[in-house]
Amino acid sequence: MKFYYFPPSPNTRKVHAVAIHLGLPLELRLVDLQQGEQRTPEFIQLNPTGRTPVLRDGEFVLWESTAIMQYLASQVANTLWPEAPQIRADIMRWQSWQLAHWHQVCQPLQYENFVKPLLQLGEPDLQVVQSATERFHAEAIALNQHLAERKFLVNDTLTLADFSVASDLTYAVPGRFPLEDYPHIRTWYSRIEQLPAWQQTAPRG
Repeated sequence: MKFYYFPPSPNTRKVHAVAIHLGLPLELRLVDLQQGEQRTPEFIQLNPTGRTPVLRDGEFVLWESTAIMQYLASQVANTLWPEAPQIRADIMRWQSWQLAHWHQVCQPLQYENFVKPLLQLGEPDLQVVQSATERFHAEAIALNQHLAERKFLVNDTLTLADFSVASDLTYAVPGRFPLEDYPHIRTWYSRIEQLPAWQQTAPRG
């Protein structure tokens, strides 16, 4: 299977980490977003939206990170994506929440506090930061409460849900995410950080 990826991307990271955790070999194909390689005709043929990651398995091409994670986890027996319908539904619930809500509050903080200074794109927009911070707290309260008596998000065992939700915390420190009041999130994420697959896919530099 060929994996078209951009290593600094949290969306790339969660897919790549799942593949490593499951022992699934991938043929890595770097797509340098900073050089505009996602806009080349060759890549647009793979994904008309021009986004990474993309998985190619023979003639089958799949984009969208959550779909790729589920496809990879369907290749081998594992506990990340169990067969039980209710557990799968619970995993999908958290993956849906990550896409619709968690990512939407983490991404602006990551961009304003980390990406803009890194790429010299100007000062953080304080109004955007304030709005994102307020919305971050609303989502973090729910996540923190859920993790209060759990080691992991679903069925008290590591699943795809953990990889999805954790991906948005990749740049929590340089993005200055306000996690001080959420000890259960911090404890859970430190548990994720101990995974060899998570360590191997950490951004470099």
